[in-house]
Amino acid sequence: MAETLQNLGLGFSIALSPPILLYAFVGCVVGTLVGVLPGVGPLAGISLLLPARMQFVATSKPDGYTLLLALSSISIIPEADKLFGRPPAFTVDQFAPIALVSADPTILVVPADKPWKTAADFIEDARKRPGQISYSSSGVYGTLHMAMELLAHAAGVKLRHVPYAGAGPALTAILGGHVDALASGPAVVLPHIKAGKLRPLAGWGDKRVAALPEVPTFKELGYPEAEFYIWAGLFAPRGTPEPVLAKLREALRASVNDGDFKAAMDKLETPVVFKQGDEFTKFFEADARRLAEGVRKVGRIEPK
Repeated sequence: MAETLQNLGLGFSIALSPPILLYAFVGCVVGTLVGVLPGVGPLAGISLLLPARMQFVATSKPDGYTLLLALSSISIIPEADKLFGRPPAFTVDQFAPIALVSADPTILVVPADKPWKTAADFIEDARKRPGQISYSSSGVYGTLHMAMELLAHAAGVKLRHVPYAGAGPALTAILGGHVDALASGPAVVLPHIKAGKLRPLAGWGDKRVAALPEVPTFKELGYPEAEFYIWAGLFAPRGTPEPVLAKLREALRASVNDGDFKAAMDKLETPVVFKQGDEFTKFFEADARRLAEGVRKVGRIEPK
């Protein structure tokens, strides 16, 4: 791995261990990497720190040495600011997309002792009992919140949102029987599905999760507008020269194809989805439009 990066002339090396995952690994490719560790920032709702980090990169010198490793919340934060009449800390057009590295198709899970055997059962019951079926999330306007809201609007149902301070507490809530449902990346809930504690009903991706081939997608069930991913991508400040972006894409592509990295991601059931250039730009722009519309539909939620 270190040899791969050094051969590209970047002069960085790293010893990857699975818990460090993508965040530390991508950090070896660049001089300054402003990112968000799992369980922090977007996974804890919209914090003050996360917009500040993104704003820092958005306004940094576009020389290729200060980059942002962002999750899908990059598109949510500016829209949430607008709802509260705040000047956005940054806008998505201040960034130049470099490459997408991972796109986790979120899974809807419910406790195994609940009566819903299929997503159709869940949605039908939600229509009969508006606002009574609850779900936990990592925080207001967080990625797990937005996934459920996109589904609710697509299916025409009303669910009861119970926000927690992070993805860990949101998972604990459903395992403890305090809520009825949760949207989550597969890696987090697979152990509990295999243990018989949680039941997967459907996925938000455009295709089925490899580890759960029997679980349909919401697209298959007639709700394509609910499509959602918890993705991770690398960005530079807008104005970074194209030769610099090309060099970074080359380095990142070589890095994510490294056997150690793939093995670590496979162990955590997290797919490597690499898109670069125009392909990533199109993915990012479509996702940003979908999430911005989702935030506007959710509307202004005052903190309690």
